[in-house]
Amino acid sequence: MSGQRVLIVEDELTQITLLEGVVKRAGFIAEKAMSGTAAVKRLQNAAEPPVDVVLLDLVMPGMDGIAVLDAIRPQHPRLPVVMLTAHSSISTVVDAMRAGANDFIVKPASAERIRTALEAALKTNDLVGEIAPMRDSIKSAGFDGLVGTSPGMQRAVSLAKKASRATIPVLIEGESGVGKEVFARAIHHASDRKDRPFVAVNCGAIPENLVESILFGHEKGAFTGATEKRIGKFQEADGGTLFLDEVGELPLDVQVKLLRAIQEREIDPVGGRQSIKVDIRIISATNRNLAERVGEGAFREDLYYRLNVFPITLPPLRSRAADIPALTTHFLNSIATMEDLPKRQITPEALSLLESYGWPGNIRQLQNALFRAVILSEGDWLDPADFPHLSGLKPDFVAAPEPMAPAGLAAPDAPVPATMLPLEDASGEIRTLATLEAAIIAAALQKYNGRMAEVARRLGIGRSTLYRKVSEYGLDT
Repeated sequence: MSGQRVLIVEDELTQITLLEGVVKRAGFIAEKAMSGTAAVKRLQNAAEPPVDVVLLDLVMPGMDGIAVLDAIRPQHPRLPVVMLTAHSSISTVVDAMRAGANDFIVKPASAERIRTALEAALKTNDLVGEIAPMRDSIKSAGFDGLVGTSPGMQRAVSLAKKASRATIPVLIEGESGVGKEVFARAIHHASDRKDRPFVAVNCGAIPENLVESILFGHEKGAFTGATEKRIGKFQEADGGTLFLDEVGELPLDVQVKLLRAIQEREIDPVGGRQSIKVDIRIISATNRNLAERVGEGAFREDLYYRLNVFPITLPPLRSRAADIPALTTHFLNSIATMEDLPKRQITPEALSLLESYGWPGNIRQLQNALFRAVILSEGDWLDPADFPHLSGLKPDFVAAPEPMAPAGLAAPDAPVPATMLPLEDASGEIRTLATLEAAIIAAALQKYNGRMAEVARRLGIGRSTLYRKVSEYGLDT
C-alpha cells in the first residue's frame, strides 16, 4: 500500500489526529480535511496529487458526508470512499451506500477494521474500476462487443442469444472475473427490454441486515431511523432487467421473499401494507455451486429451480487461451482510449507469456495486468519485463503465515504450504482444533489480503464470527 494516498475528512481534531496515525501506520500517505467543503475543494484541485481513497465522516457541520459524495461523484465516479459513522442504523447505512460509499465503519473502530476497509475499497477499485471500459462498450455493442472465438465462449454466446429472446430467468455460472455481468448486460441489450433499466446488485457486498431493504425498499417509519420512504432495486428495475450477482450469498429469509417476488411478480417493502406489482426479468449469477449450497441447507431448493431455468456457464480464461490475443488487442485499444495514450503493441514473447499464464483472476486479471503494464511501460512495445508478476510464476501453493496464537495455543512450528497443514506438532502429538483453526484463518487472511468479507465467504462462516475469532487468536495484531 506504500505510496497510496488517503484523504481523511473529519471535523473533530482528536478523531482526525487518531485516524491520521492509523492510516500512516498502515503504510498509506495521509492527508486531512476538516470539513466537507475543504474535502470537495481538495478533490477538485487537479494540480494536487491524486487521492486513492477517501475516509469520510458522515456527520459534519455544514456539508455532511452525503453532500460530499453527491458533489464528488460526477467528477470521480470510481474513487473509493469509506464512510465513518457513529450511528449504525439501517437508514443511515442505506443512505451512504445509495450515495456511492464503498463501505461504512461504525465509530469507534479498531485500526485493523480501518486498514482492512481501506485495502478492500482499493482492491474493489482495482478489480471493478479498471473493467469499466469493457463493460461500457457492452452497453452499446451487445453481443458484438463480446470478445472470443473459442468453442467454450461460442457455446456461451449462442445460449445467451437464445436467452435474450425470452423472458425466463437466466443463471450465469462461472469463476470470479469471467465477465458474468458483461454477459448479463449483453442479454439485456439484445432483448426487447433494452430501452428499460438494467439494475445490477452485488448480493455478497450488502450487509446482511440491509439486504431486504435495499432489494424491496422500505416505508417511512418501518424501523428506527427510517425517516423517509425508499424504493428498492426491484422497483428501480421495473420494466427492465434485475441482475443479482453473487445470488448464493443471500440470507435464507430474503430468499423466501425473492422466491415470492419471482412467482407472484410482486414485492412487499419493509413496513409496507400493500404488495407492489413489478415487471422485471431476473438474471442471476454465482461463482459458487448452488446445487451444493442447496445440499448444505444454505440455499432454498425451490428458489434454485426458479433461478436455474436457463443456465449458462462461462469458461475460465485458462480454458480459452486461444482468445487471449484478441482480448489483449481489445484491452490495449480500450486502455489507450481511456487514458488518452498512444496504443501500445505487445511483443510475441510477452503475448506468449500471457497465453501460458493460468489467470486465476480470469479476464478481469488480464485487463488489470495490461493496464498496469501500459501505465508503467516507457516504450511503445510491451515485453515480458513489463509483466514481472507473471514472468516469475508462483508455485501451485503458497506458504501460510505463522499465526500469532494466544497463550496456550501452539502455533505452527514453521510456515508450511497452505495445502499441507500438518495435523501433528513437533512432538508428534495431534494439534488442537483451536490451533488448526487459527492457522487456517491466518492462511486465509494472507491469501485474500485481509478482505474479511471474502475470507468469511471462503471459510463458510459469518463476518461477525470471523472478526471474533481473529481477535480471539490474536491475528488482528
